Amino acid sequence: MKGFQTTQYLQKLNTNLVKKAIVTTVLVSTLTVHTVSAKNGSEAKSNFETVYHVYMNNEYFGVVSNPNELDQYIDSSLKEATTKYDIEVSSNGDVKYVSEMVFNPHVNNQEVMDKVKASFVLEAEAAAIVIGDNEPIYVQNEEQAEEVLRQIKLQYVSEKELLQFDTQPSSIEALPPLAEDETRISKIYFKQSSEIKKTKVDPSHVLSVDEAIQLLLKGTLEEKKYTVQEGDVLGSIASKHDLSTEQLLSLNKGMTDETVLQIGDELHVTFLQPYIQVAVEYETKKKETIAYENEVVEDDTMWKGDTAEVQEGADGERVATYSMTKVNGVESSKEMVKEEIIKEVQNHIVKKGTKVVPSRGTGNFAWPATGGHVTSHMGARWGSFHKGMDIAGTSGKAIKAADNGTVVFAGWDSGGYGNKVIIDHNNGFRTLYAHLSSIDVSVGQTVSQGMKLGNIGATGNSTGVHLHLEVTKNGSLVNPADYF
Repeated sequence: MKGFQTTQYLQKLNTNLVKKAIVTTVLVSTLTVHTVSAKNGSEAKSNFETVYHVYMNNEYFGVVSNPNELDQYIDSSLKEATTKYDIEVSSNGDVKYVSEMVFNPHVNNQEVMDKVKASFVLEAEAAAIVIGDNEPIYVQNEEQAEEVLRQIKLQYVSEKELLQFDTQPSSIEALPPLAEDETRISKIYFKQSSEIKKTKVDPSHVLSVDEAIQLLLKGTLEEKKYTVQEGDVLGSIASKHDLSTEQLLSLNKGMTDETVLQIGDELHVTFLQPYIQVAVEYETKKKETIAYENEVVEDDTMWKGDTAEVQEGADGERVATYSMTKVNGVESSKEMVKEEIIKEVQNHIVKKGTKVVPSRGTGNFAWPATGGHVTSHMGARWGSFHKGMDIAGTSGKAIKAADNGTVVFAGWDSGGYGNKVIIDHNNGFRTLYAHLSSIDVSVGQTVSQGMKLGNIGATGNSTGVHLHLEVTKNGSLVNPADYF
């Protein structure tokens, strides 16, 4: 009868390069009892050999002649992983050996080794950062996970602001009133749900703090570029990378849909989609100017086109408290929650005429001057034909429209009339006013009967200050004396 033998394997690695100990698999070997009956005990004993039955997680893998090779594989795998990932590493395999003394042993060393390698998985204690429905992001521990989330917040607020927020009372009501020109953070939070969980994971999936921050902010650890090839256009490049043309343009600043691509140009083709959005709510109090508005009041007693100022404008002042939210640094909402008026605003008020000036004449002419008398009628005069009527000796300077109409000429006449105005009364009649010292109307303007056209004068070929007036009907000269 042979007794039980037990072998236990335990090793720890602790070097200057590794910050944490390696947790290794405890390898337990147990011997079974095997009873041998033989006539010659010493002869039988010499023909028996010890073999080892291999179990991993209670699953039978086969028989090996010596467990040392398996032990070395496990040991070296743990050491290599520890050195490579600089993290505490263990295996998922609980390997046990059961020894047995047998006659003519049959072993399958390589087959067992292959099975162990195929089933052997390295694991590391880690902290999973779970953001919304995204795949978890792994870092070494919960402290690093907390630091990652803190650094994400610091992308959009300063250290000072974050510290101030973390140390202020959680209730807004408990905070002191804002001072003028003061801004403070009332809330910082992630738009998506966030959670930190302890877990075990393949050590190759564990990121550094910087890598985790980049992945959360950009949605990728690698920003790809594309080199323009012959025949490429913006649409085809965008399509190759599952982008819209608008997204491709947004990734390459300064580029428009009219940009001519050159072979060899490098374009950014990774559309960044952050895993996380940081919302920061602010409250701010400040004094500000209230700009006055221009107010127009319609007046049907004034001619259309005429305006008159009723009140000058003056800016006001107020102290306003705002609630504002920024998401990933971009303002998403702003609302005034309190207002204290210091100085009332005074709007600029202007009256605007709405009375329409008719452009069609009545057919009844009004005297075009203030007083005055006729000094010369239409007809033969000084060896020539006088085309109109001259009016002089007026008591005022204004020359007025004889009837409603549209100004078709207003300016200097080189033929001797000097400053001249012609009105089409849109009923077959036209009136002409000559020798004016100044003109107050323009071509295209609608005038009403009695509206000032300008001032009486002696411009052009004139023997003195007077108004020369002509009237045409359907294109032919008529005597003004028949109508005035």
